[in-house]
Amino acid sequence: MTSQYDAIVVGGGHNGLVATCYLAKAGYRTLLLEQGNELGGATKSVYAFAGVDARLSRYSYLVALLPDQIKTDLGLNFETLSRSISSYTPWQDSGILINRNYDKISRASIDALTGNQNESANWERFYSRVAQFAAQVAPTLLRPVPSAVEIRELVGAELWNEFVTTPFEETLAKYFTNDVVKGIVLTDALIGTFTSAREALANICFLYHLIGNGTGEWRVPKGGMGALVEELADRAISFGAELKSGSKVISIREYEDRVIVESESGERYFTSTVLATCAPKTLERLAGIAAPPLRDGSQMKMNMVLARLPQFRSGIDPRVAMAGTLHINESFTQLERAYRESSAGMIPTEIPCELYCHTLTDPSILAPSLSATGMHTLTLFAIHTPASLFDGDHDGVKEVVTKRILDGLNSYLIEPIESCLAKDQNGRPCLEVKTPQELEAEIDLPRGNIFHANLTFPWREPGDNRRWGVETTSDRIFLAGAGSLRGGGVSGIGGHNGAMAAMERLANSK
Repeated sequence: MTSQYDAIVVGGGHNGLVATCYLAKAGYRTLLLEQGNELGGATKSVYAFAGVDARLSRYSYLVALLPDQIKTDLGLNFETLSRSISSYTPWQDSGILINRNYDKISRASIDALTGNQNESANWERFYSRVAQFAAQVAPTLLRPVPSAVEIRELVGAELWNEFVTTPFEETLAKYFTNDVVKGIVLTDALIGTFTSAREALANICFLYHLIGNGTGEWRVPKGGMGALVEELADRAISFGAELKSGSKVISIREYEDRVIVESESGERYFTSTVLATCAPKTLERLAGIAAPPLRDGSQMKMNMVLARLPQFRSGIDPRVAMAGTLHINESFTQLERAYRESSAGMIPTEIPCELYCHTLTDPSILAPSLSATGMHTLTLFAIHTPASLFDGDHDGVKEVVTKRILDGLNSYLIEPIESCLAKDQNGRPCLEVKTPQELEAEIDLPRGNIFHANLTFPWREPGDNRRWGVETTSDRIFLAGAGSLRGGGVSGIGGHNGAMAAMERLANSK
């Protein structure tokens, strides 16, 4: 079977759906091909535990970078909710609580742990500087890619030097002296990466986590990430797009004035342009377009359903402690030591991790009958657990790493988290653990890297002439997913920019 389209989008994650929406809305005959039986990729929601009516955002769980402009352009009926708590970091028998709106409670919490008012004052000063940078850079993400020189002029030399050219470790030391406070700030420079505070990758990752919509606020998707997927799919269909799941692409090749896309089932599609929202490594396999070097993904992901919230040794209400990001073993020293140990091929002595209880902000993902009994969902990302750790004895290392992560969490709890887990219909604890290798096998993340590629700053460096940051060596094939320039994170930016580039190509070919 052979069919003709203006554009074919390969990959049905959120970027693929965003690209499809824009193209179809503009009147182009657009086909989306997804290899899985369901759309969504890393942003889909699932019922992970047998007989438990909890719809978990299995792989990606918060939204920071999705621009409001995309929601407006596409008319998305998708709501995100603010968390009242930004983070809680237990430390010994105390901890630091940071509210979403930095206030006297947040300042007092920092002061009490550090024993002075310097760190809390510098916290406010530091993040006001970050906000200035973000407010200037965020609006550029949906435009043709600016150059590094243009961004430097936009933000000013002082901010540029502070957040771009100076190693993040040095910028931290400029503002903070307390090991715990430095670690809290550093965490945003590490999620999804495998890097030290001394490397430029930390600066890059930090900026991605803090520039979303000019505020960097991490918001909760009402109804889970699957709600975004469903809304995008509905809008794509309403615009006239064709969506095909269970259609694995095995080849993309150019022939004269068109591109031929072939599926595993033998279907062949002719198209004017292809937007690949898959990882660059996948596009390399499909189309022979070389992918850049890739660093290991470095997180293990856990999903849980709790029968009840655990009690903390510090005495803080768990409904407060777990309503934002809960930091475990994430002082600056612990983070850097874990990186050194895992870089040397050792399982970190203390494994840093972050947890979040979605249902404290949005209970809609849990059946009302379960919420009424005090049940909650819990998601966890472990840091500095690279794929290389699991290459030799995958199952054995997974077991050890899982135990160390849970032991680290339990050191701050009155009772172990295992005793708080709900049971599925077969009597098994509701705990799901995914290694980088399992993330690759299940949702095609190369080496478990959630960004599809090594993050780069969201602007053009000298010698880079890409207009939208999605172009490849083929003028008909665009990389429109997380692995494109500016595509990292749950943003839809790669999909938007891919669609813009494709529409320009289509318009010029008429």
